[in-house]
Amino acid sequence: MRKGEHVKMASLTSRLRNAVVLVCLGMSTLHCASAPPPAVSARPAAASCPPAETKAPEKFEMRTYIMGFLRRGPAWSAERTPEVVRISEGHMAHIRAMGATGKLVLAGPFEVEGTPPNALAGILLFDMESIEEARALAAEDPAVKAGRFSLELMPWYGPKGLTFPGKEEPAAKPTRSSNP
Repeated sequence: MRKGEHVKMASLTSRLRNAVVLVCLGMSTLHCASAPPPAVSARPAAASCPPAETKAPEKFEMRTYIMGFLRRGPAWSAERTPEVVRISEGHMAHIRAMGATGKLVLAGPFEVEGTPPNALAGILLFDMESIEEARALAAEDPAVKAGRFSLELMPWYGPKGLTFPGKEEPAAKPTRSSNP
């Protein structure tokens, strides 16, 4: 392409794009003009719609969680041996157990290309008051014990009310029946 031709091409592309937009607008205008008018209901519109919600939204609150970053540990490898599979299954069981008790709010892996050592491997968000409490719970993870992962913990300020999808709900309190 000679000098100045790229400017001409850009101008041509811009004019072509504008023409396509105008054609589309014209076609949609013709379609709207040829469409029959909407049917009018004998009922008033208010009767067919539920009343608008008038209460103010709940107050948005923040609180502190403990954020954990899993990194590939000194014993990490990409090899899938029976031992690695066993450790991975234990790791997932530990995550589900923490979530079921409400101590873990969310967890998930990062997609890491290649096999860089010490790469970020996953994230954990604990519903706990202290880093020490989260560290003690995370130390029970079979993958941390085996050195496949190491863990960095820090406080994180986020929205109040986050919860793990597998969290067990407290048992419903029995209610008194009015029938004897």
